[in-house]
Amino acid sequence: MQENRATSATQHVRIQATDGSGSFNGYLAMPRSGSGPGLVLAQEIFGVNATMREVADYYAEEGYVVLVPDLFWRQQPDVELGYSPDDWQRAFALYKGFDEARGMEDMQASISALRRRPEVQDAKVGVLGFCLGGKLAYLAACRTDADVAVGYYGVGIDAALDEAGNIRCPLALHVAELDGFCPPEARERIVQALRGRTDVEVHVYPGVDHAFARVGGEHYHRASALMAHERSIAALKSAIGPHYDLAALWDKHCEYEFATRNVDDTMSTMVAEPYVNHIPTMTGGVGYEALHSFYSNHFVNSNPPDTSLVPISRTVGASQVVDEMLFCFTHTTEIPWMLPGVPPTGKRVEIPLLAVVKFRGDKLYHEHIYWDQASVLVQVGLLDPKLLPVAGVETARKLLDETLPSNSLMHRGENVD
Repeated sequence: MQENRATSATQHVRIQATDGSGSFNGYLAMPRSGSGPGLVLAQEIFGVNATMREVADYYAEEGYVVLVPDLFWRQQPDVELGYSPDDWQRAFALYKGFDEARGMEDMQASISALRRRPEVQDAKVGVLGFCLGGKLAYLAACRTDADVAVGYYGVGIDAALDEAGNIRCPLALHVAELDGFCPPEARERIVQALRGRTDVEVHVYPGVDHAFARVGGEHYHRASALMAHERSIAALKSAIGPHYDLAALWDKHCEYEFATRNVDDTMSTMVAEPYVNHIPTMTGGVGYEALHSFYSNHFVNSNPPDTSLVPISRTVGASQVVDEMLFCFTHTTEIPWMLPGVPPTGKRVEIPLLAVVKFRGDKLYHEHIYWDQASVLVQVGLLDPKLLPVAGVETARKLLDETLPSNSLMHRGENVD
């Protein structure tokens, strides 16, 4: 997952095995609020290593109390491997020696231990797993009392499809099309066996390989990882929460940006290391310091006094808000983020603008802002619409009134009888 300054408290806890054979370690990451739904994170074959701890911290930032149990403890406690050839060899040895039945008992013990913690809201607990843990997430949906399960590129699920009839909670599976550990025939068996079930989602990601969501890994594919994460959060939130009023959080952020124009208040609505990307001009900032500087010097106090946002539509998802609006202003001051280096022209500008706003937990993580820069340039007099297939304020007016003429650029210059 994306790097971020730590915002959760972490500790190691002991979990009692249900077969009386002892206890084992678990890494516990707490959300900033101190409470939330529970999430058991089932490890890859490399143990509870830095990658798994980073994923736990990431989901803690999303609002979950995350427990990563040491599932290799019966072979060797506290395994933490990297991804060198020697580590791979050791990891496969541990995987081959892994007692799946006992491992699932340990998964249930972890779920139960998490439910008992006072920080876990409503005793709701989900399971999230990667690689080996991806199969364990599938089996958790079949064998445990988990409230929801999400599995990434699980190895060996096709060999356990006879248990699919026992699935008792919502299940989401992320499958890599090019995964050598789940060849096409195995993938097809999984898809066909689970097709049509309202409580199961199987998402196949084209052109990607095993471990496509492991940041820094050989097969990391950012676009697929982001899409999978969005689907994972949707599945988790639907079943166990947490539930935040994302629209209200976004409205408050905009209030600080455009009404009170207070940079520190604006930043207080965001995660520790947010980013903003104005796509057409590539302006914004990545990280707290860069974004604070951008807001202070080039955005919050740089918009013309008559700037207004006219909402057209809003879509609220599990972890993001998409706003369609008109952005209106008179170009009486320089606007570095939209018209860098362009002196005020005094021209009126009205443009359709789209904001894709992503949240982590109850804090804003990023903004992707889109608009038609050509329309802006036409309206301030820097681009001649007679020379290029571009339009000015007409784009904004047609957004409000769909009955206005279509295809005028296509027919420009044609003789009309």
